[in-house]
Amino acid sequence: MTHHIGIVGAGIAGLHLALYLQKHGVDATLITDRAPEEYRNIRLLNTVAHHHVTVAREDFLGVNHWSDPKLQYYYHDHFFNFPQPLSFRGDFTRPSRAVDYRIYLPMLMDDFSRRGGKIEYRRIEERDIRPLVDRFDLLVVATGKGPLGQLFTYRPEHSPYSQPQRRLCVGLYTGVRQPDPMNVTLSVSPGHGEMIVIPTVTFNGVANALLMENVPGGDMEELATLSYDDNPKHFLQVILNKLEKHHPSTYDRIDTARFDLAQPQDLLQGGIVPTVRNTVVEFDGGKCAIALGDVHSVVDPLMGQGANVASYAAFVLGEEIVNAEVLDARFCEKVDLKRQDRVLAAARWTNMMLQPPSEALGMLIGTMSQNQALADAFTENFNYPDAQWDRVSTPERIKAFITRHTAPAEPVRATA
Repeated sequence: MTHHIGIVGAGIAGLHLALYLQKHGVDATLITDRAPEEYRNIRLLNTVAHHHVTVAREDFLGVNHWSDPKLQYYYHDHFFNFPQPLSFRGDFTRPSRAVDYRIYLPMLMDDFSRRGGKIEYRRIEERDIRPLVDRFDLLVVATGKGPLGQLFTYRPEHSPYSQPQRRLCVGLYTGVRQPDPMNVTLSVSPGHGEMIVIPTVTFNGVANALLMENVPGGDMEELATLSYDDNPKHFLQVILNKLEKHHPSTYDRIDTARFDLAQPQDLLQGGIVPTVRNTVVEFDGGKCAIALGDVHSVVDPLMGQGANVASYAAFVLGEEIVNAEVLDARFCEKVDLKRQDRVLAAARWTNMMLQPPSEALGMLIGTMSQNQALADAFTENFNYPDAQWDRVSTPERIKAFITRHTAPAEPVRATA
């Protein structure tokens, strides 16, 4: 059967779904309120790293335009600013990569258009909802903006917070030395927050994203509201002072004379309330709208899961559409069942890491600093949040995870 799919939203979820359906000969129309040429001069959208499972999906779609090994990173470098500092490295089995979404999204939109895809550029108002539902066999909502996103109600059992747990200050900076090979640094200042340093492909080469996850009430919180535009020199000096105190391993990489935002608009400040929503709305006549990406589950960026899980969920939905005869409520239920383990695991793991570490998690961190295999396994599971949640969701599972990588191997017995 020929399906006609409407996709509202041109983030990674909407684009990966549109490209997947296009590759499989399914008619899809992408609807968004921003044309490709409008991205160049807007404010920084986010700082997103694509783990290797997502890069593999880009290879499958034929949209991996950044395959140069020099643009990829290969390991996580962990630093804990304890009274006795703790640091260790964890390696991926395959490299990951980050690209400024003001480059990434319009390029994928162009890929979709050049291959014959249909994109409509317009805002969706409340009066447009019913005509859109009637027009398509299935309406996919991949943006929380506007009235469509408000159709999907919260799931309180998976949305434990009513306020942001971190006050964010993220920018793309020059003057930060890159290690060779490149890596992502995860730096923790207990009681004050975390910082993730991400080498990112920007408009002028590779710059470093400094994603500062600041604890409300901590010494770093003021960075979430400090103005760059009012006084750039003051802003940068305050940043440097805070980094020297709380994230010294990153401060040591900075050439203070060259340290600045790559562009004045390369700064994003605010906060995110982690939220999981119900994902299906059924209309009269049996047609449905299904949520995808951030409108389904939005997570704090601490663990780098949002975009990667959105891409995964887009492929799950795409595969089910390709194989389905009927796109009704039962279809949507099956999609939810198939994707929910990884989506919910990413949300639960991230929410857990936003809290002070338990005794068991502290034990895991300490053991990883002494056990390379354990550190590598933890790092690799950034690609597989469901597997990570299997290992860290309870103290008993954490202890079993540690034991698996620290217990001595049984001797090999000779056979007759």
